[in-house]
Amino acid sequence: MTISVPATSANLGPGFDTLGLSLNLRNRVHIHPSSFFSVSIRGEGADNPRLKGNNLFINIFNDHYRYLTGKKGIFRFRFINKIPLSRGLGSSSAVIVSAIASAYAAAGVNVSKRKLLNLALHYEHHPDNITPAVMGGFNTAVVENRRVYSQKKRIPGYLKAVVVIPDKPISTAHSRTTLPKSYRKEEAIYNVGHASLLTACFFNESWEMLRIAARDRFHQAIRMKMLPELFEVQRLAVEHGALMSTLSGSGSTFFNMVYREDAAKLHRAFEKRFPSFRALILDFDNDGVIFS
Repeated sequence: MTISVPATSANLGPGFDTLGLSLNLRNRVHIHPSSFFSVSIRGEGADNPRLKGNNLFINIFNDHYRYLTGKKGIFRFRFINKIPLSRGLGSSSAVIVSAIASAYAAAGVNVSKRKLLNLALHYEHHPDNITPAVMGGFNTAVVENRRVYSQKKRIPGYLKAVVVIPDKPISTAHSRTTLPKSYRKEEAIYNVGHASLLTACFFNESWEMLRIAARDRFHQAIRMKMLPELFEVQRLAVEHGALMSTLSGSGSTFFNMVYREDAAKLHRAFEKRFPSFRALILDFDNDGVIFS
């Protein structure tokens, strides 16, 4: 069996811990019953031996498989990873979602996406990454009484993502320590208003208004100071037609949305200006986790 989970871009400017979308850059895990346990990794993380010896996926998989079947199965796991690690593209959420989904598939137990999402919440308490990883598309999500409540909007094919992946990570845990412990009322109103407008823009497909809606006063500028080149990434994106340009998660990746015809131009501008960074043109994903 194969489980596939997409990359995600979360926060999306003012949508701190609430807004996220799914990108067609997928991690896949192939699972086979076996007489002996084995793990192989290709792609991102393949050169990190710690991922084989202390694998979050395996720990979550075993917990759920044992709960569902009452026993510990023996499997061969083959990972093909395309989502960069520790770059703000939801690699941790992809691991969590794929591990739970894989356990249910291996146990022969059907699981709805809504249940899968709420199981993932036990490991990742912010819903902006796990929700698009499960559901695909653009999602607005909140947590109430330890459950995720969300709404999804499919993203049309005439839009593309151009992501810029710096050669340095930004630690999510560390970057959270740099954020203020409280915000002024005016800042809160600003972000609530802009996050609401951004959500409306996605659902109404009012793409031209995203440049205004994506502005933020809670977290982006503070986190971007940890890698000042990101200010230039954002400026260059806007100059070359980006409909919105926001820090992806806590960084260091920068997410940019463009019309399909503008993607190559923006990609070339990034490659020329930041030769040591990776720039990728990606489709948006509307499927989320896939069982096959």
